[in-house]
Amino acid sequence: MPLLVQRLIDLIKRYPGVIALGGFISGIGSFILVDRQESLASWVAILMLVSWLWLMLENTFTQLFARVFKREIPQPLLRYATQMIHQESLFFVLPFFFVTTTWNSGQLVFTGLLACAGLISIIDPLYYKWLAPRRWLFLALHTLTLFAALLTALPVILHLTTAQSFKLALITAMLLSFPSLASSFPIRTWRRGAMLVLVTLAVGGAGWMLRSWVPPATLWMTEVAVTNQLQDRTPGASLKQVSASQIRSTGLYAYTAIKAPRGLNERIYHVWQLNGKEVDRIALDIHGGRKEGYRAWTHKQVFPGNPVGRWQVRVLTEDGQVIGVLRFRVVDDAQASVTQ
Repeated sequence: MPLLVQRLIDLIKRYPGVIALGGFISGIGSFILVDRQESLASWVAILMLVSWLWLMLENTFTQLFARVFKREIPQPLLRYATQMIHQESLFFVLPFFFVTTTWNSGQLVFTGLLACAGLISIIDPLYYKWLAPRRWLFLALHTLTLFAALLTALPVILHLTTAQSFKLALITAMLLSFPSLASSFPIRTWRRGAMLVLVTLAVGGAGWMLRSWVPPATLWMTEVAVTNQLQDRTPGASLKQVSASQIRSTGLYAYTAIKAPRGLNERIYHVWQLNGKEVDRIALDIHGGRKEGYRAWTHKQVFPGNPVGRWQVRVLTEDGQVIGVLRFRVVDDAQASVTQ
């Protein structure tokens, strides 16, 4: 084994957190560059996807390398290269998901899983002695990381909407996970093959059903307000409580400034809910690139006969991913006068 390769491996083993730190810093940089210099951010995202292509074709590449050059790539180098890709990918996407997660929703689960996966990737005893021997767990981490990387990269590179990116990322993760499952559980009979197909489809179906738990990686709200005043695209004071007579006379504005990558055109929805039940759904078209976020609002003037209760305005993508939630309470006039 060449001395340089051995030194590189020893350095990685001695400072495993450096790779993760580098991934996190590149993620922060890319997060900023999405707004300021999108072309460079796109190259970073492309490099991430190329590294994942290498990981998926690792066995084929090593066999081809041995056949052509009559030498084998050292196994320790391959093992640490795989760990580095996991670290770089996870810590690259985490800044995006940390900002876009609605923490008091099911999105906490998805981002929490990403954070746990990131910690596992930098703790060698967990990664090599607990995760790697359990092939199905290793493949699960592999697929989760690929899915998150695609959700982050596709809107930046291809200017796909969040809905399009989610579908493409889910389909890609399913297709690429099937060969890995087949290598771990060899297909010896047609029943086993059918079972693997069903398992893959079930995982994809679960991902689709739970899509509201997945944060839209490149969409986040920079300013929000529930208000009864809006002038020159500037909202008045945000209200947490409002009287029933007030909303009947002036209505209410739900104001959201949403940050999106430059060149991205997206349809979102303001879904007005009373005590958990939907009463109105209003479509809005937003455009990416504005530093402060694209300003959009809905003005609701028609309310139920008894509007008293807990209200939410859920800001959703076309596929139902939650961008954010605005909350306020409508009280009867007697209660409003007491609180005043």
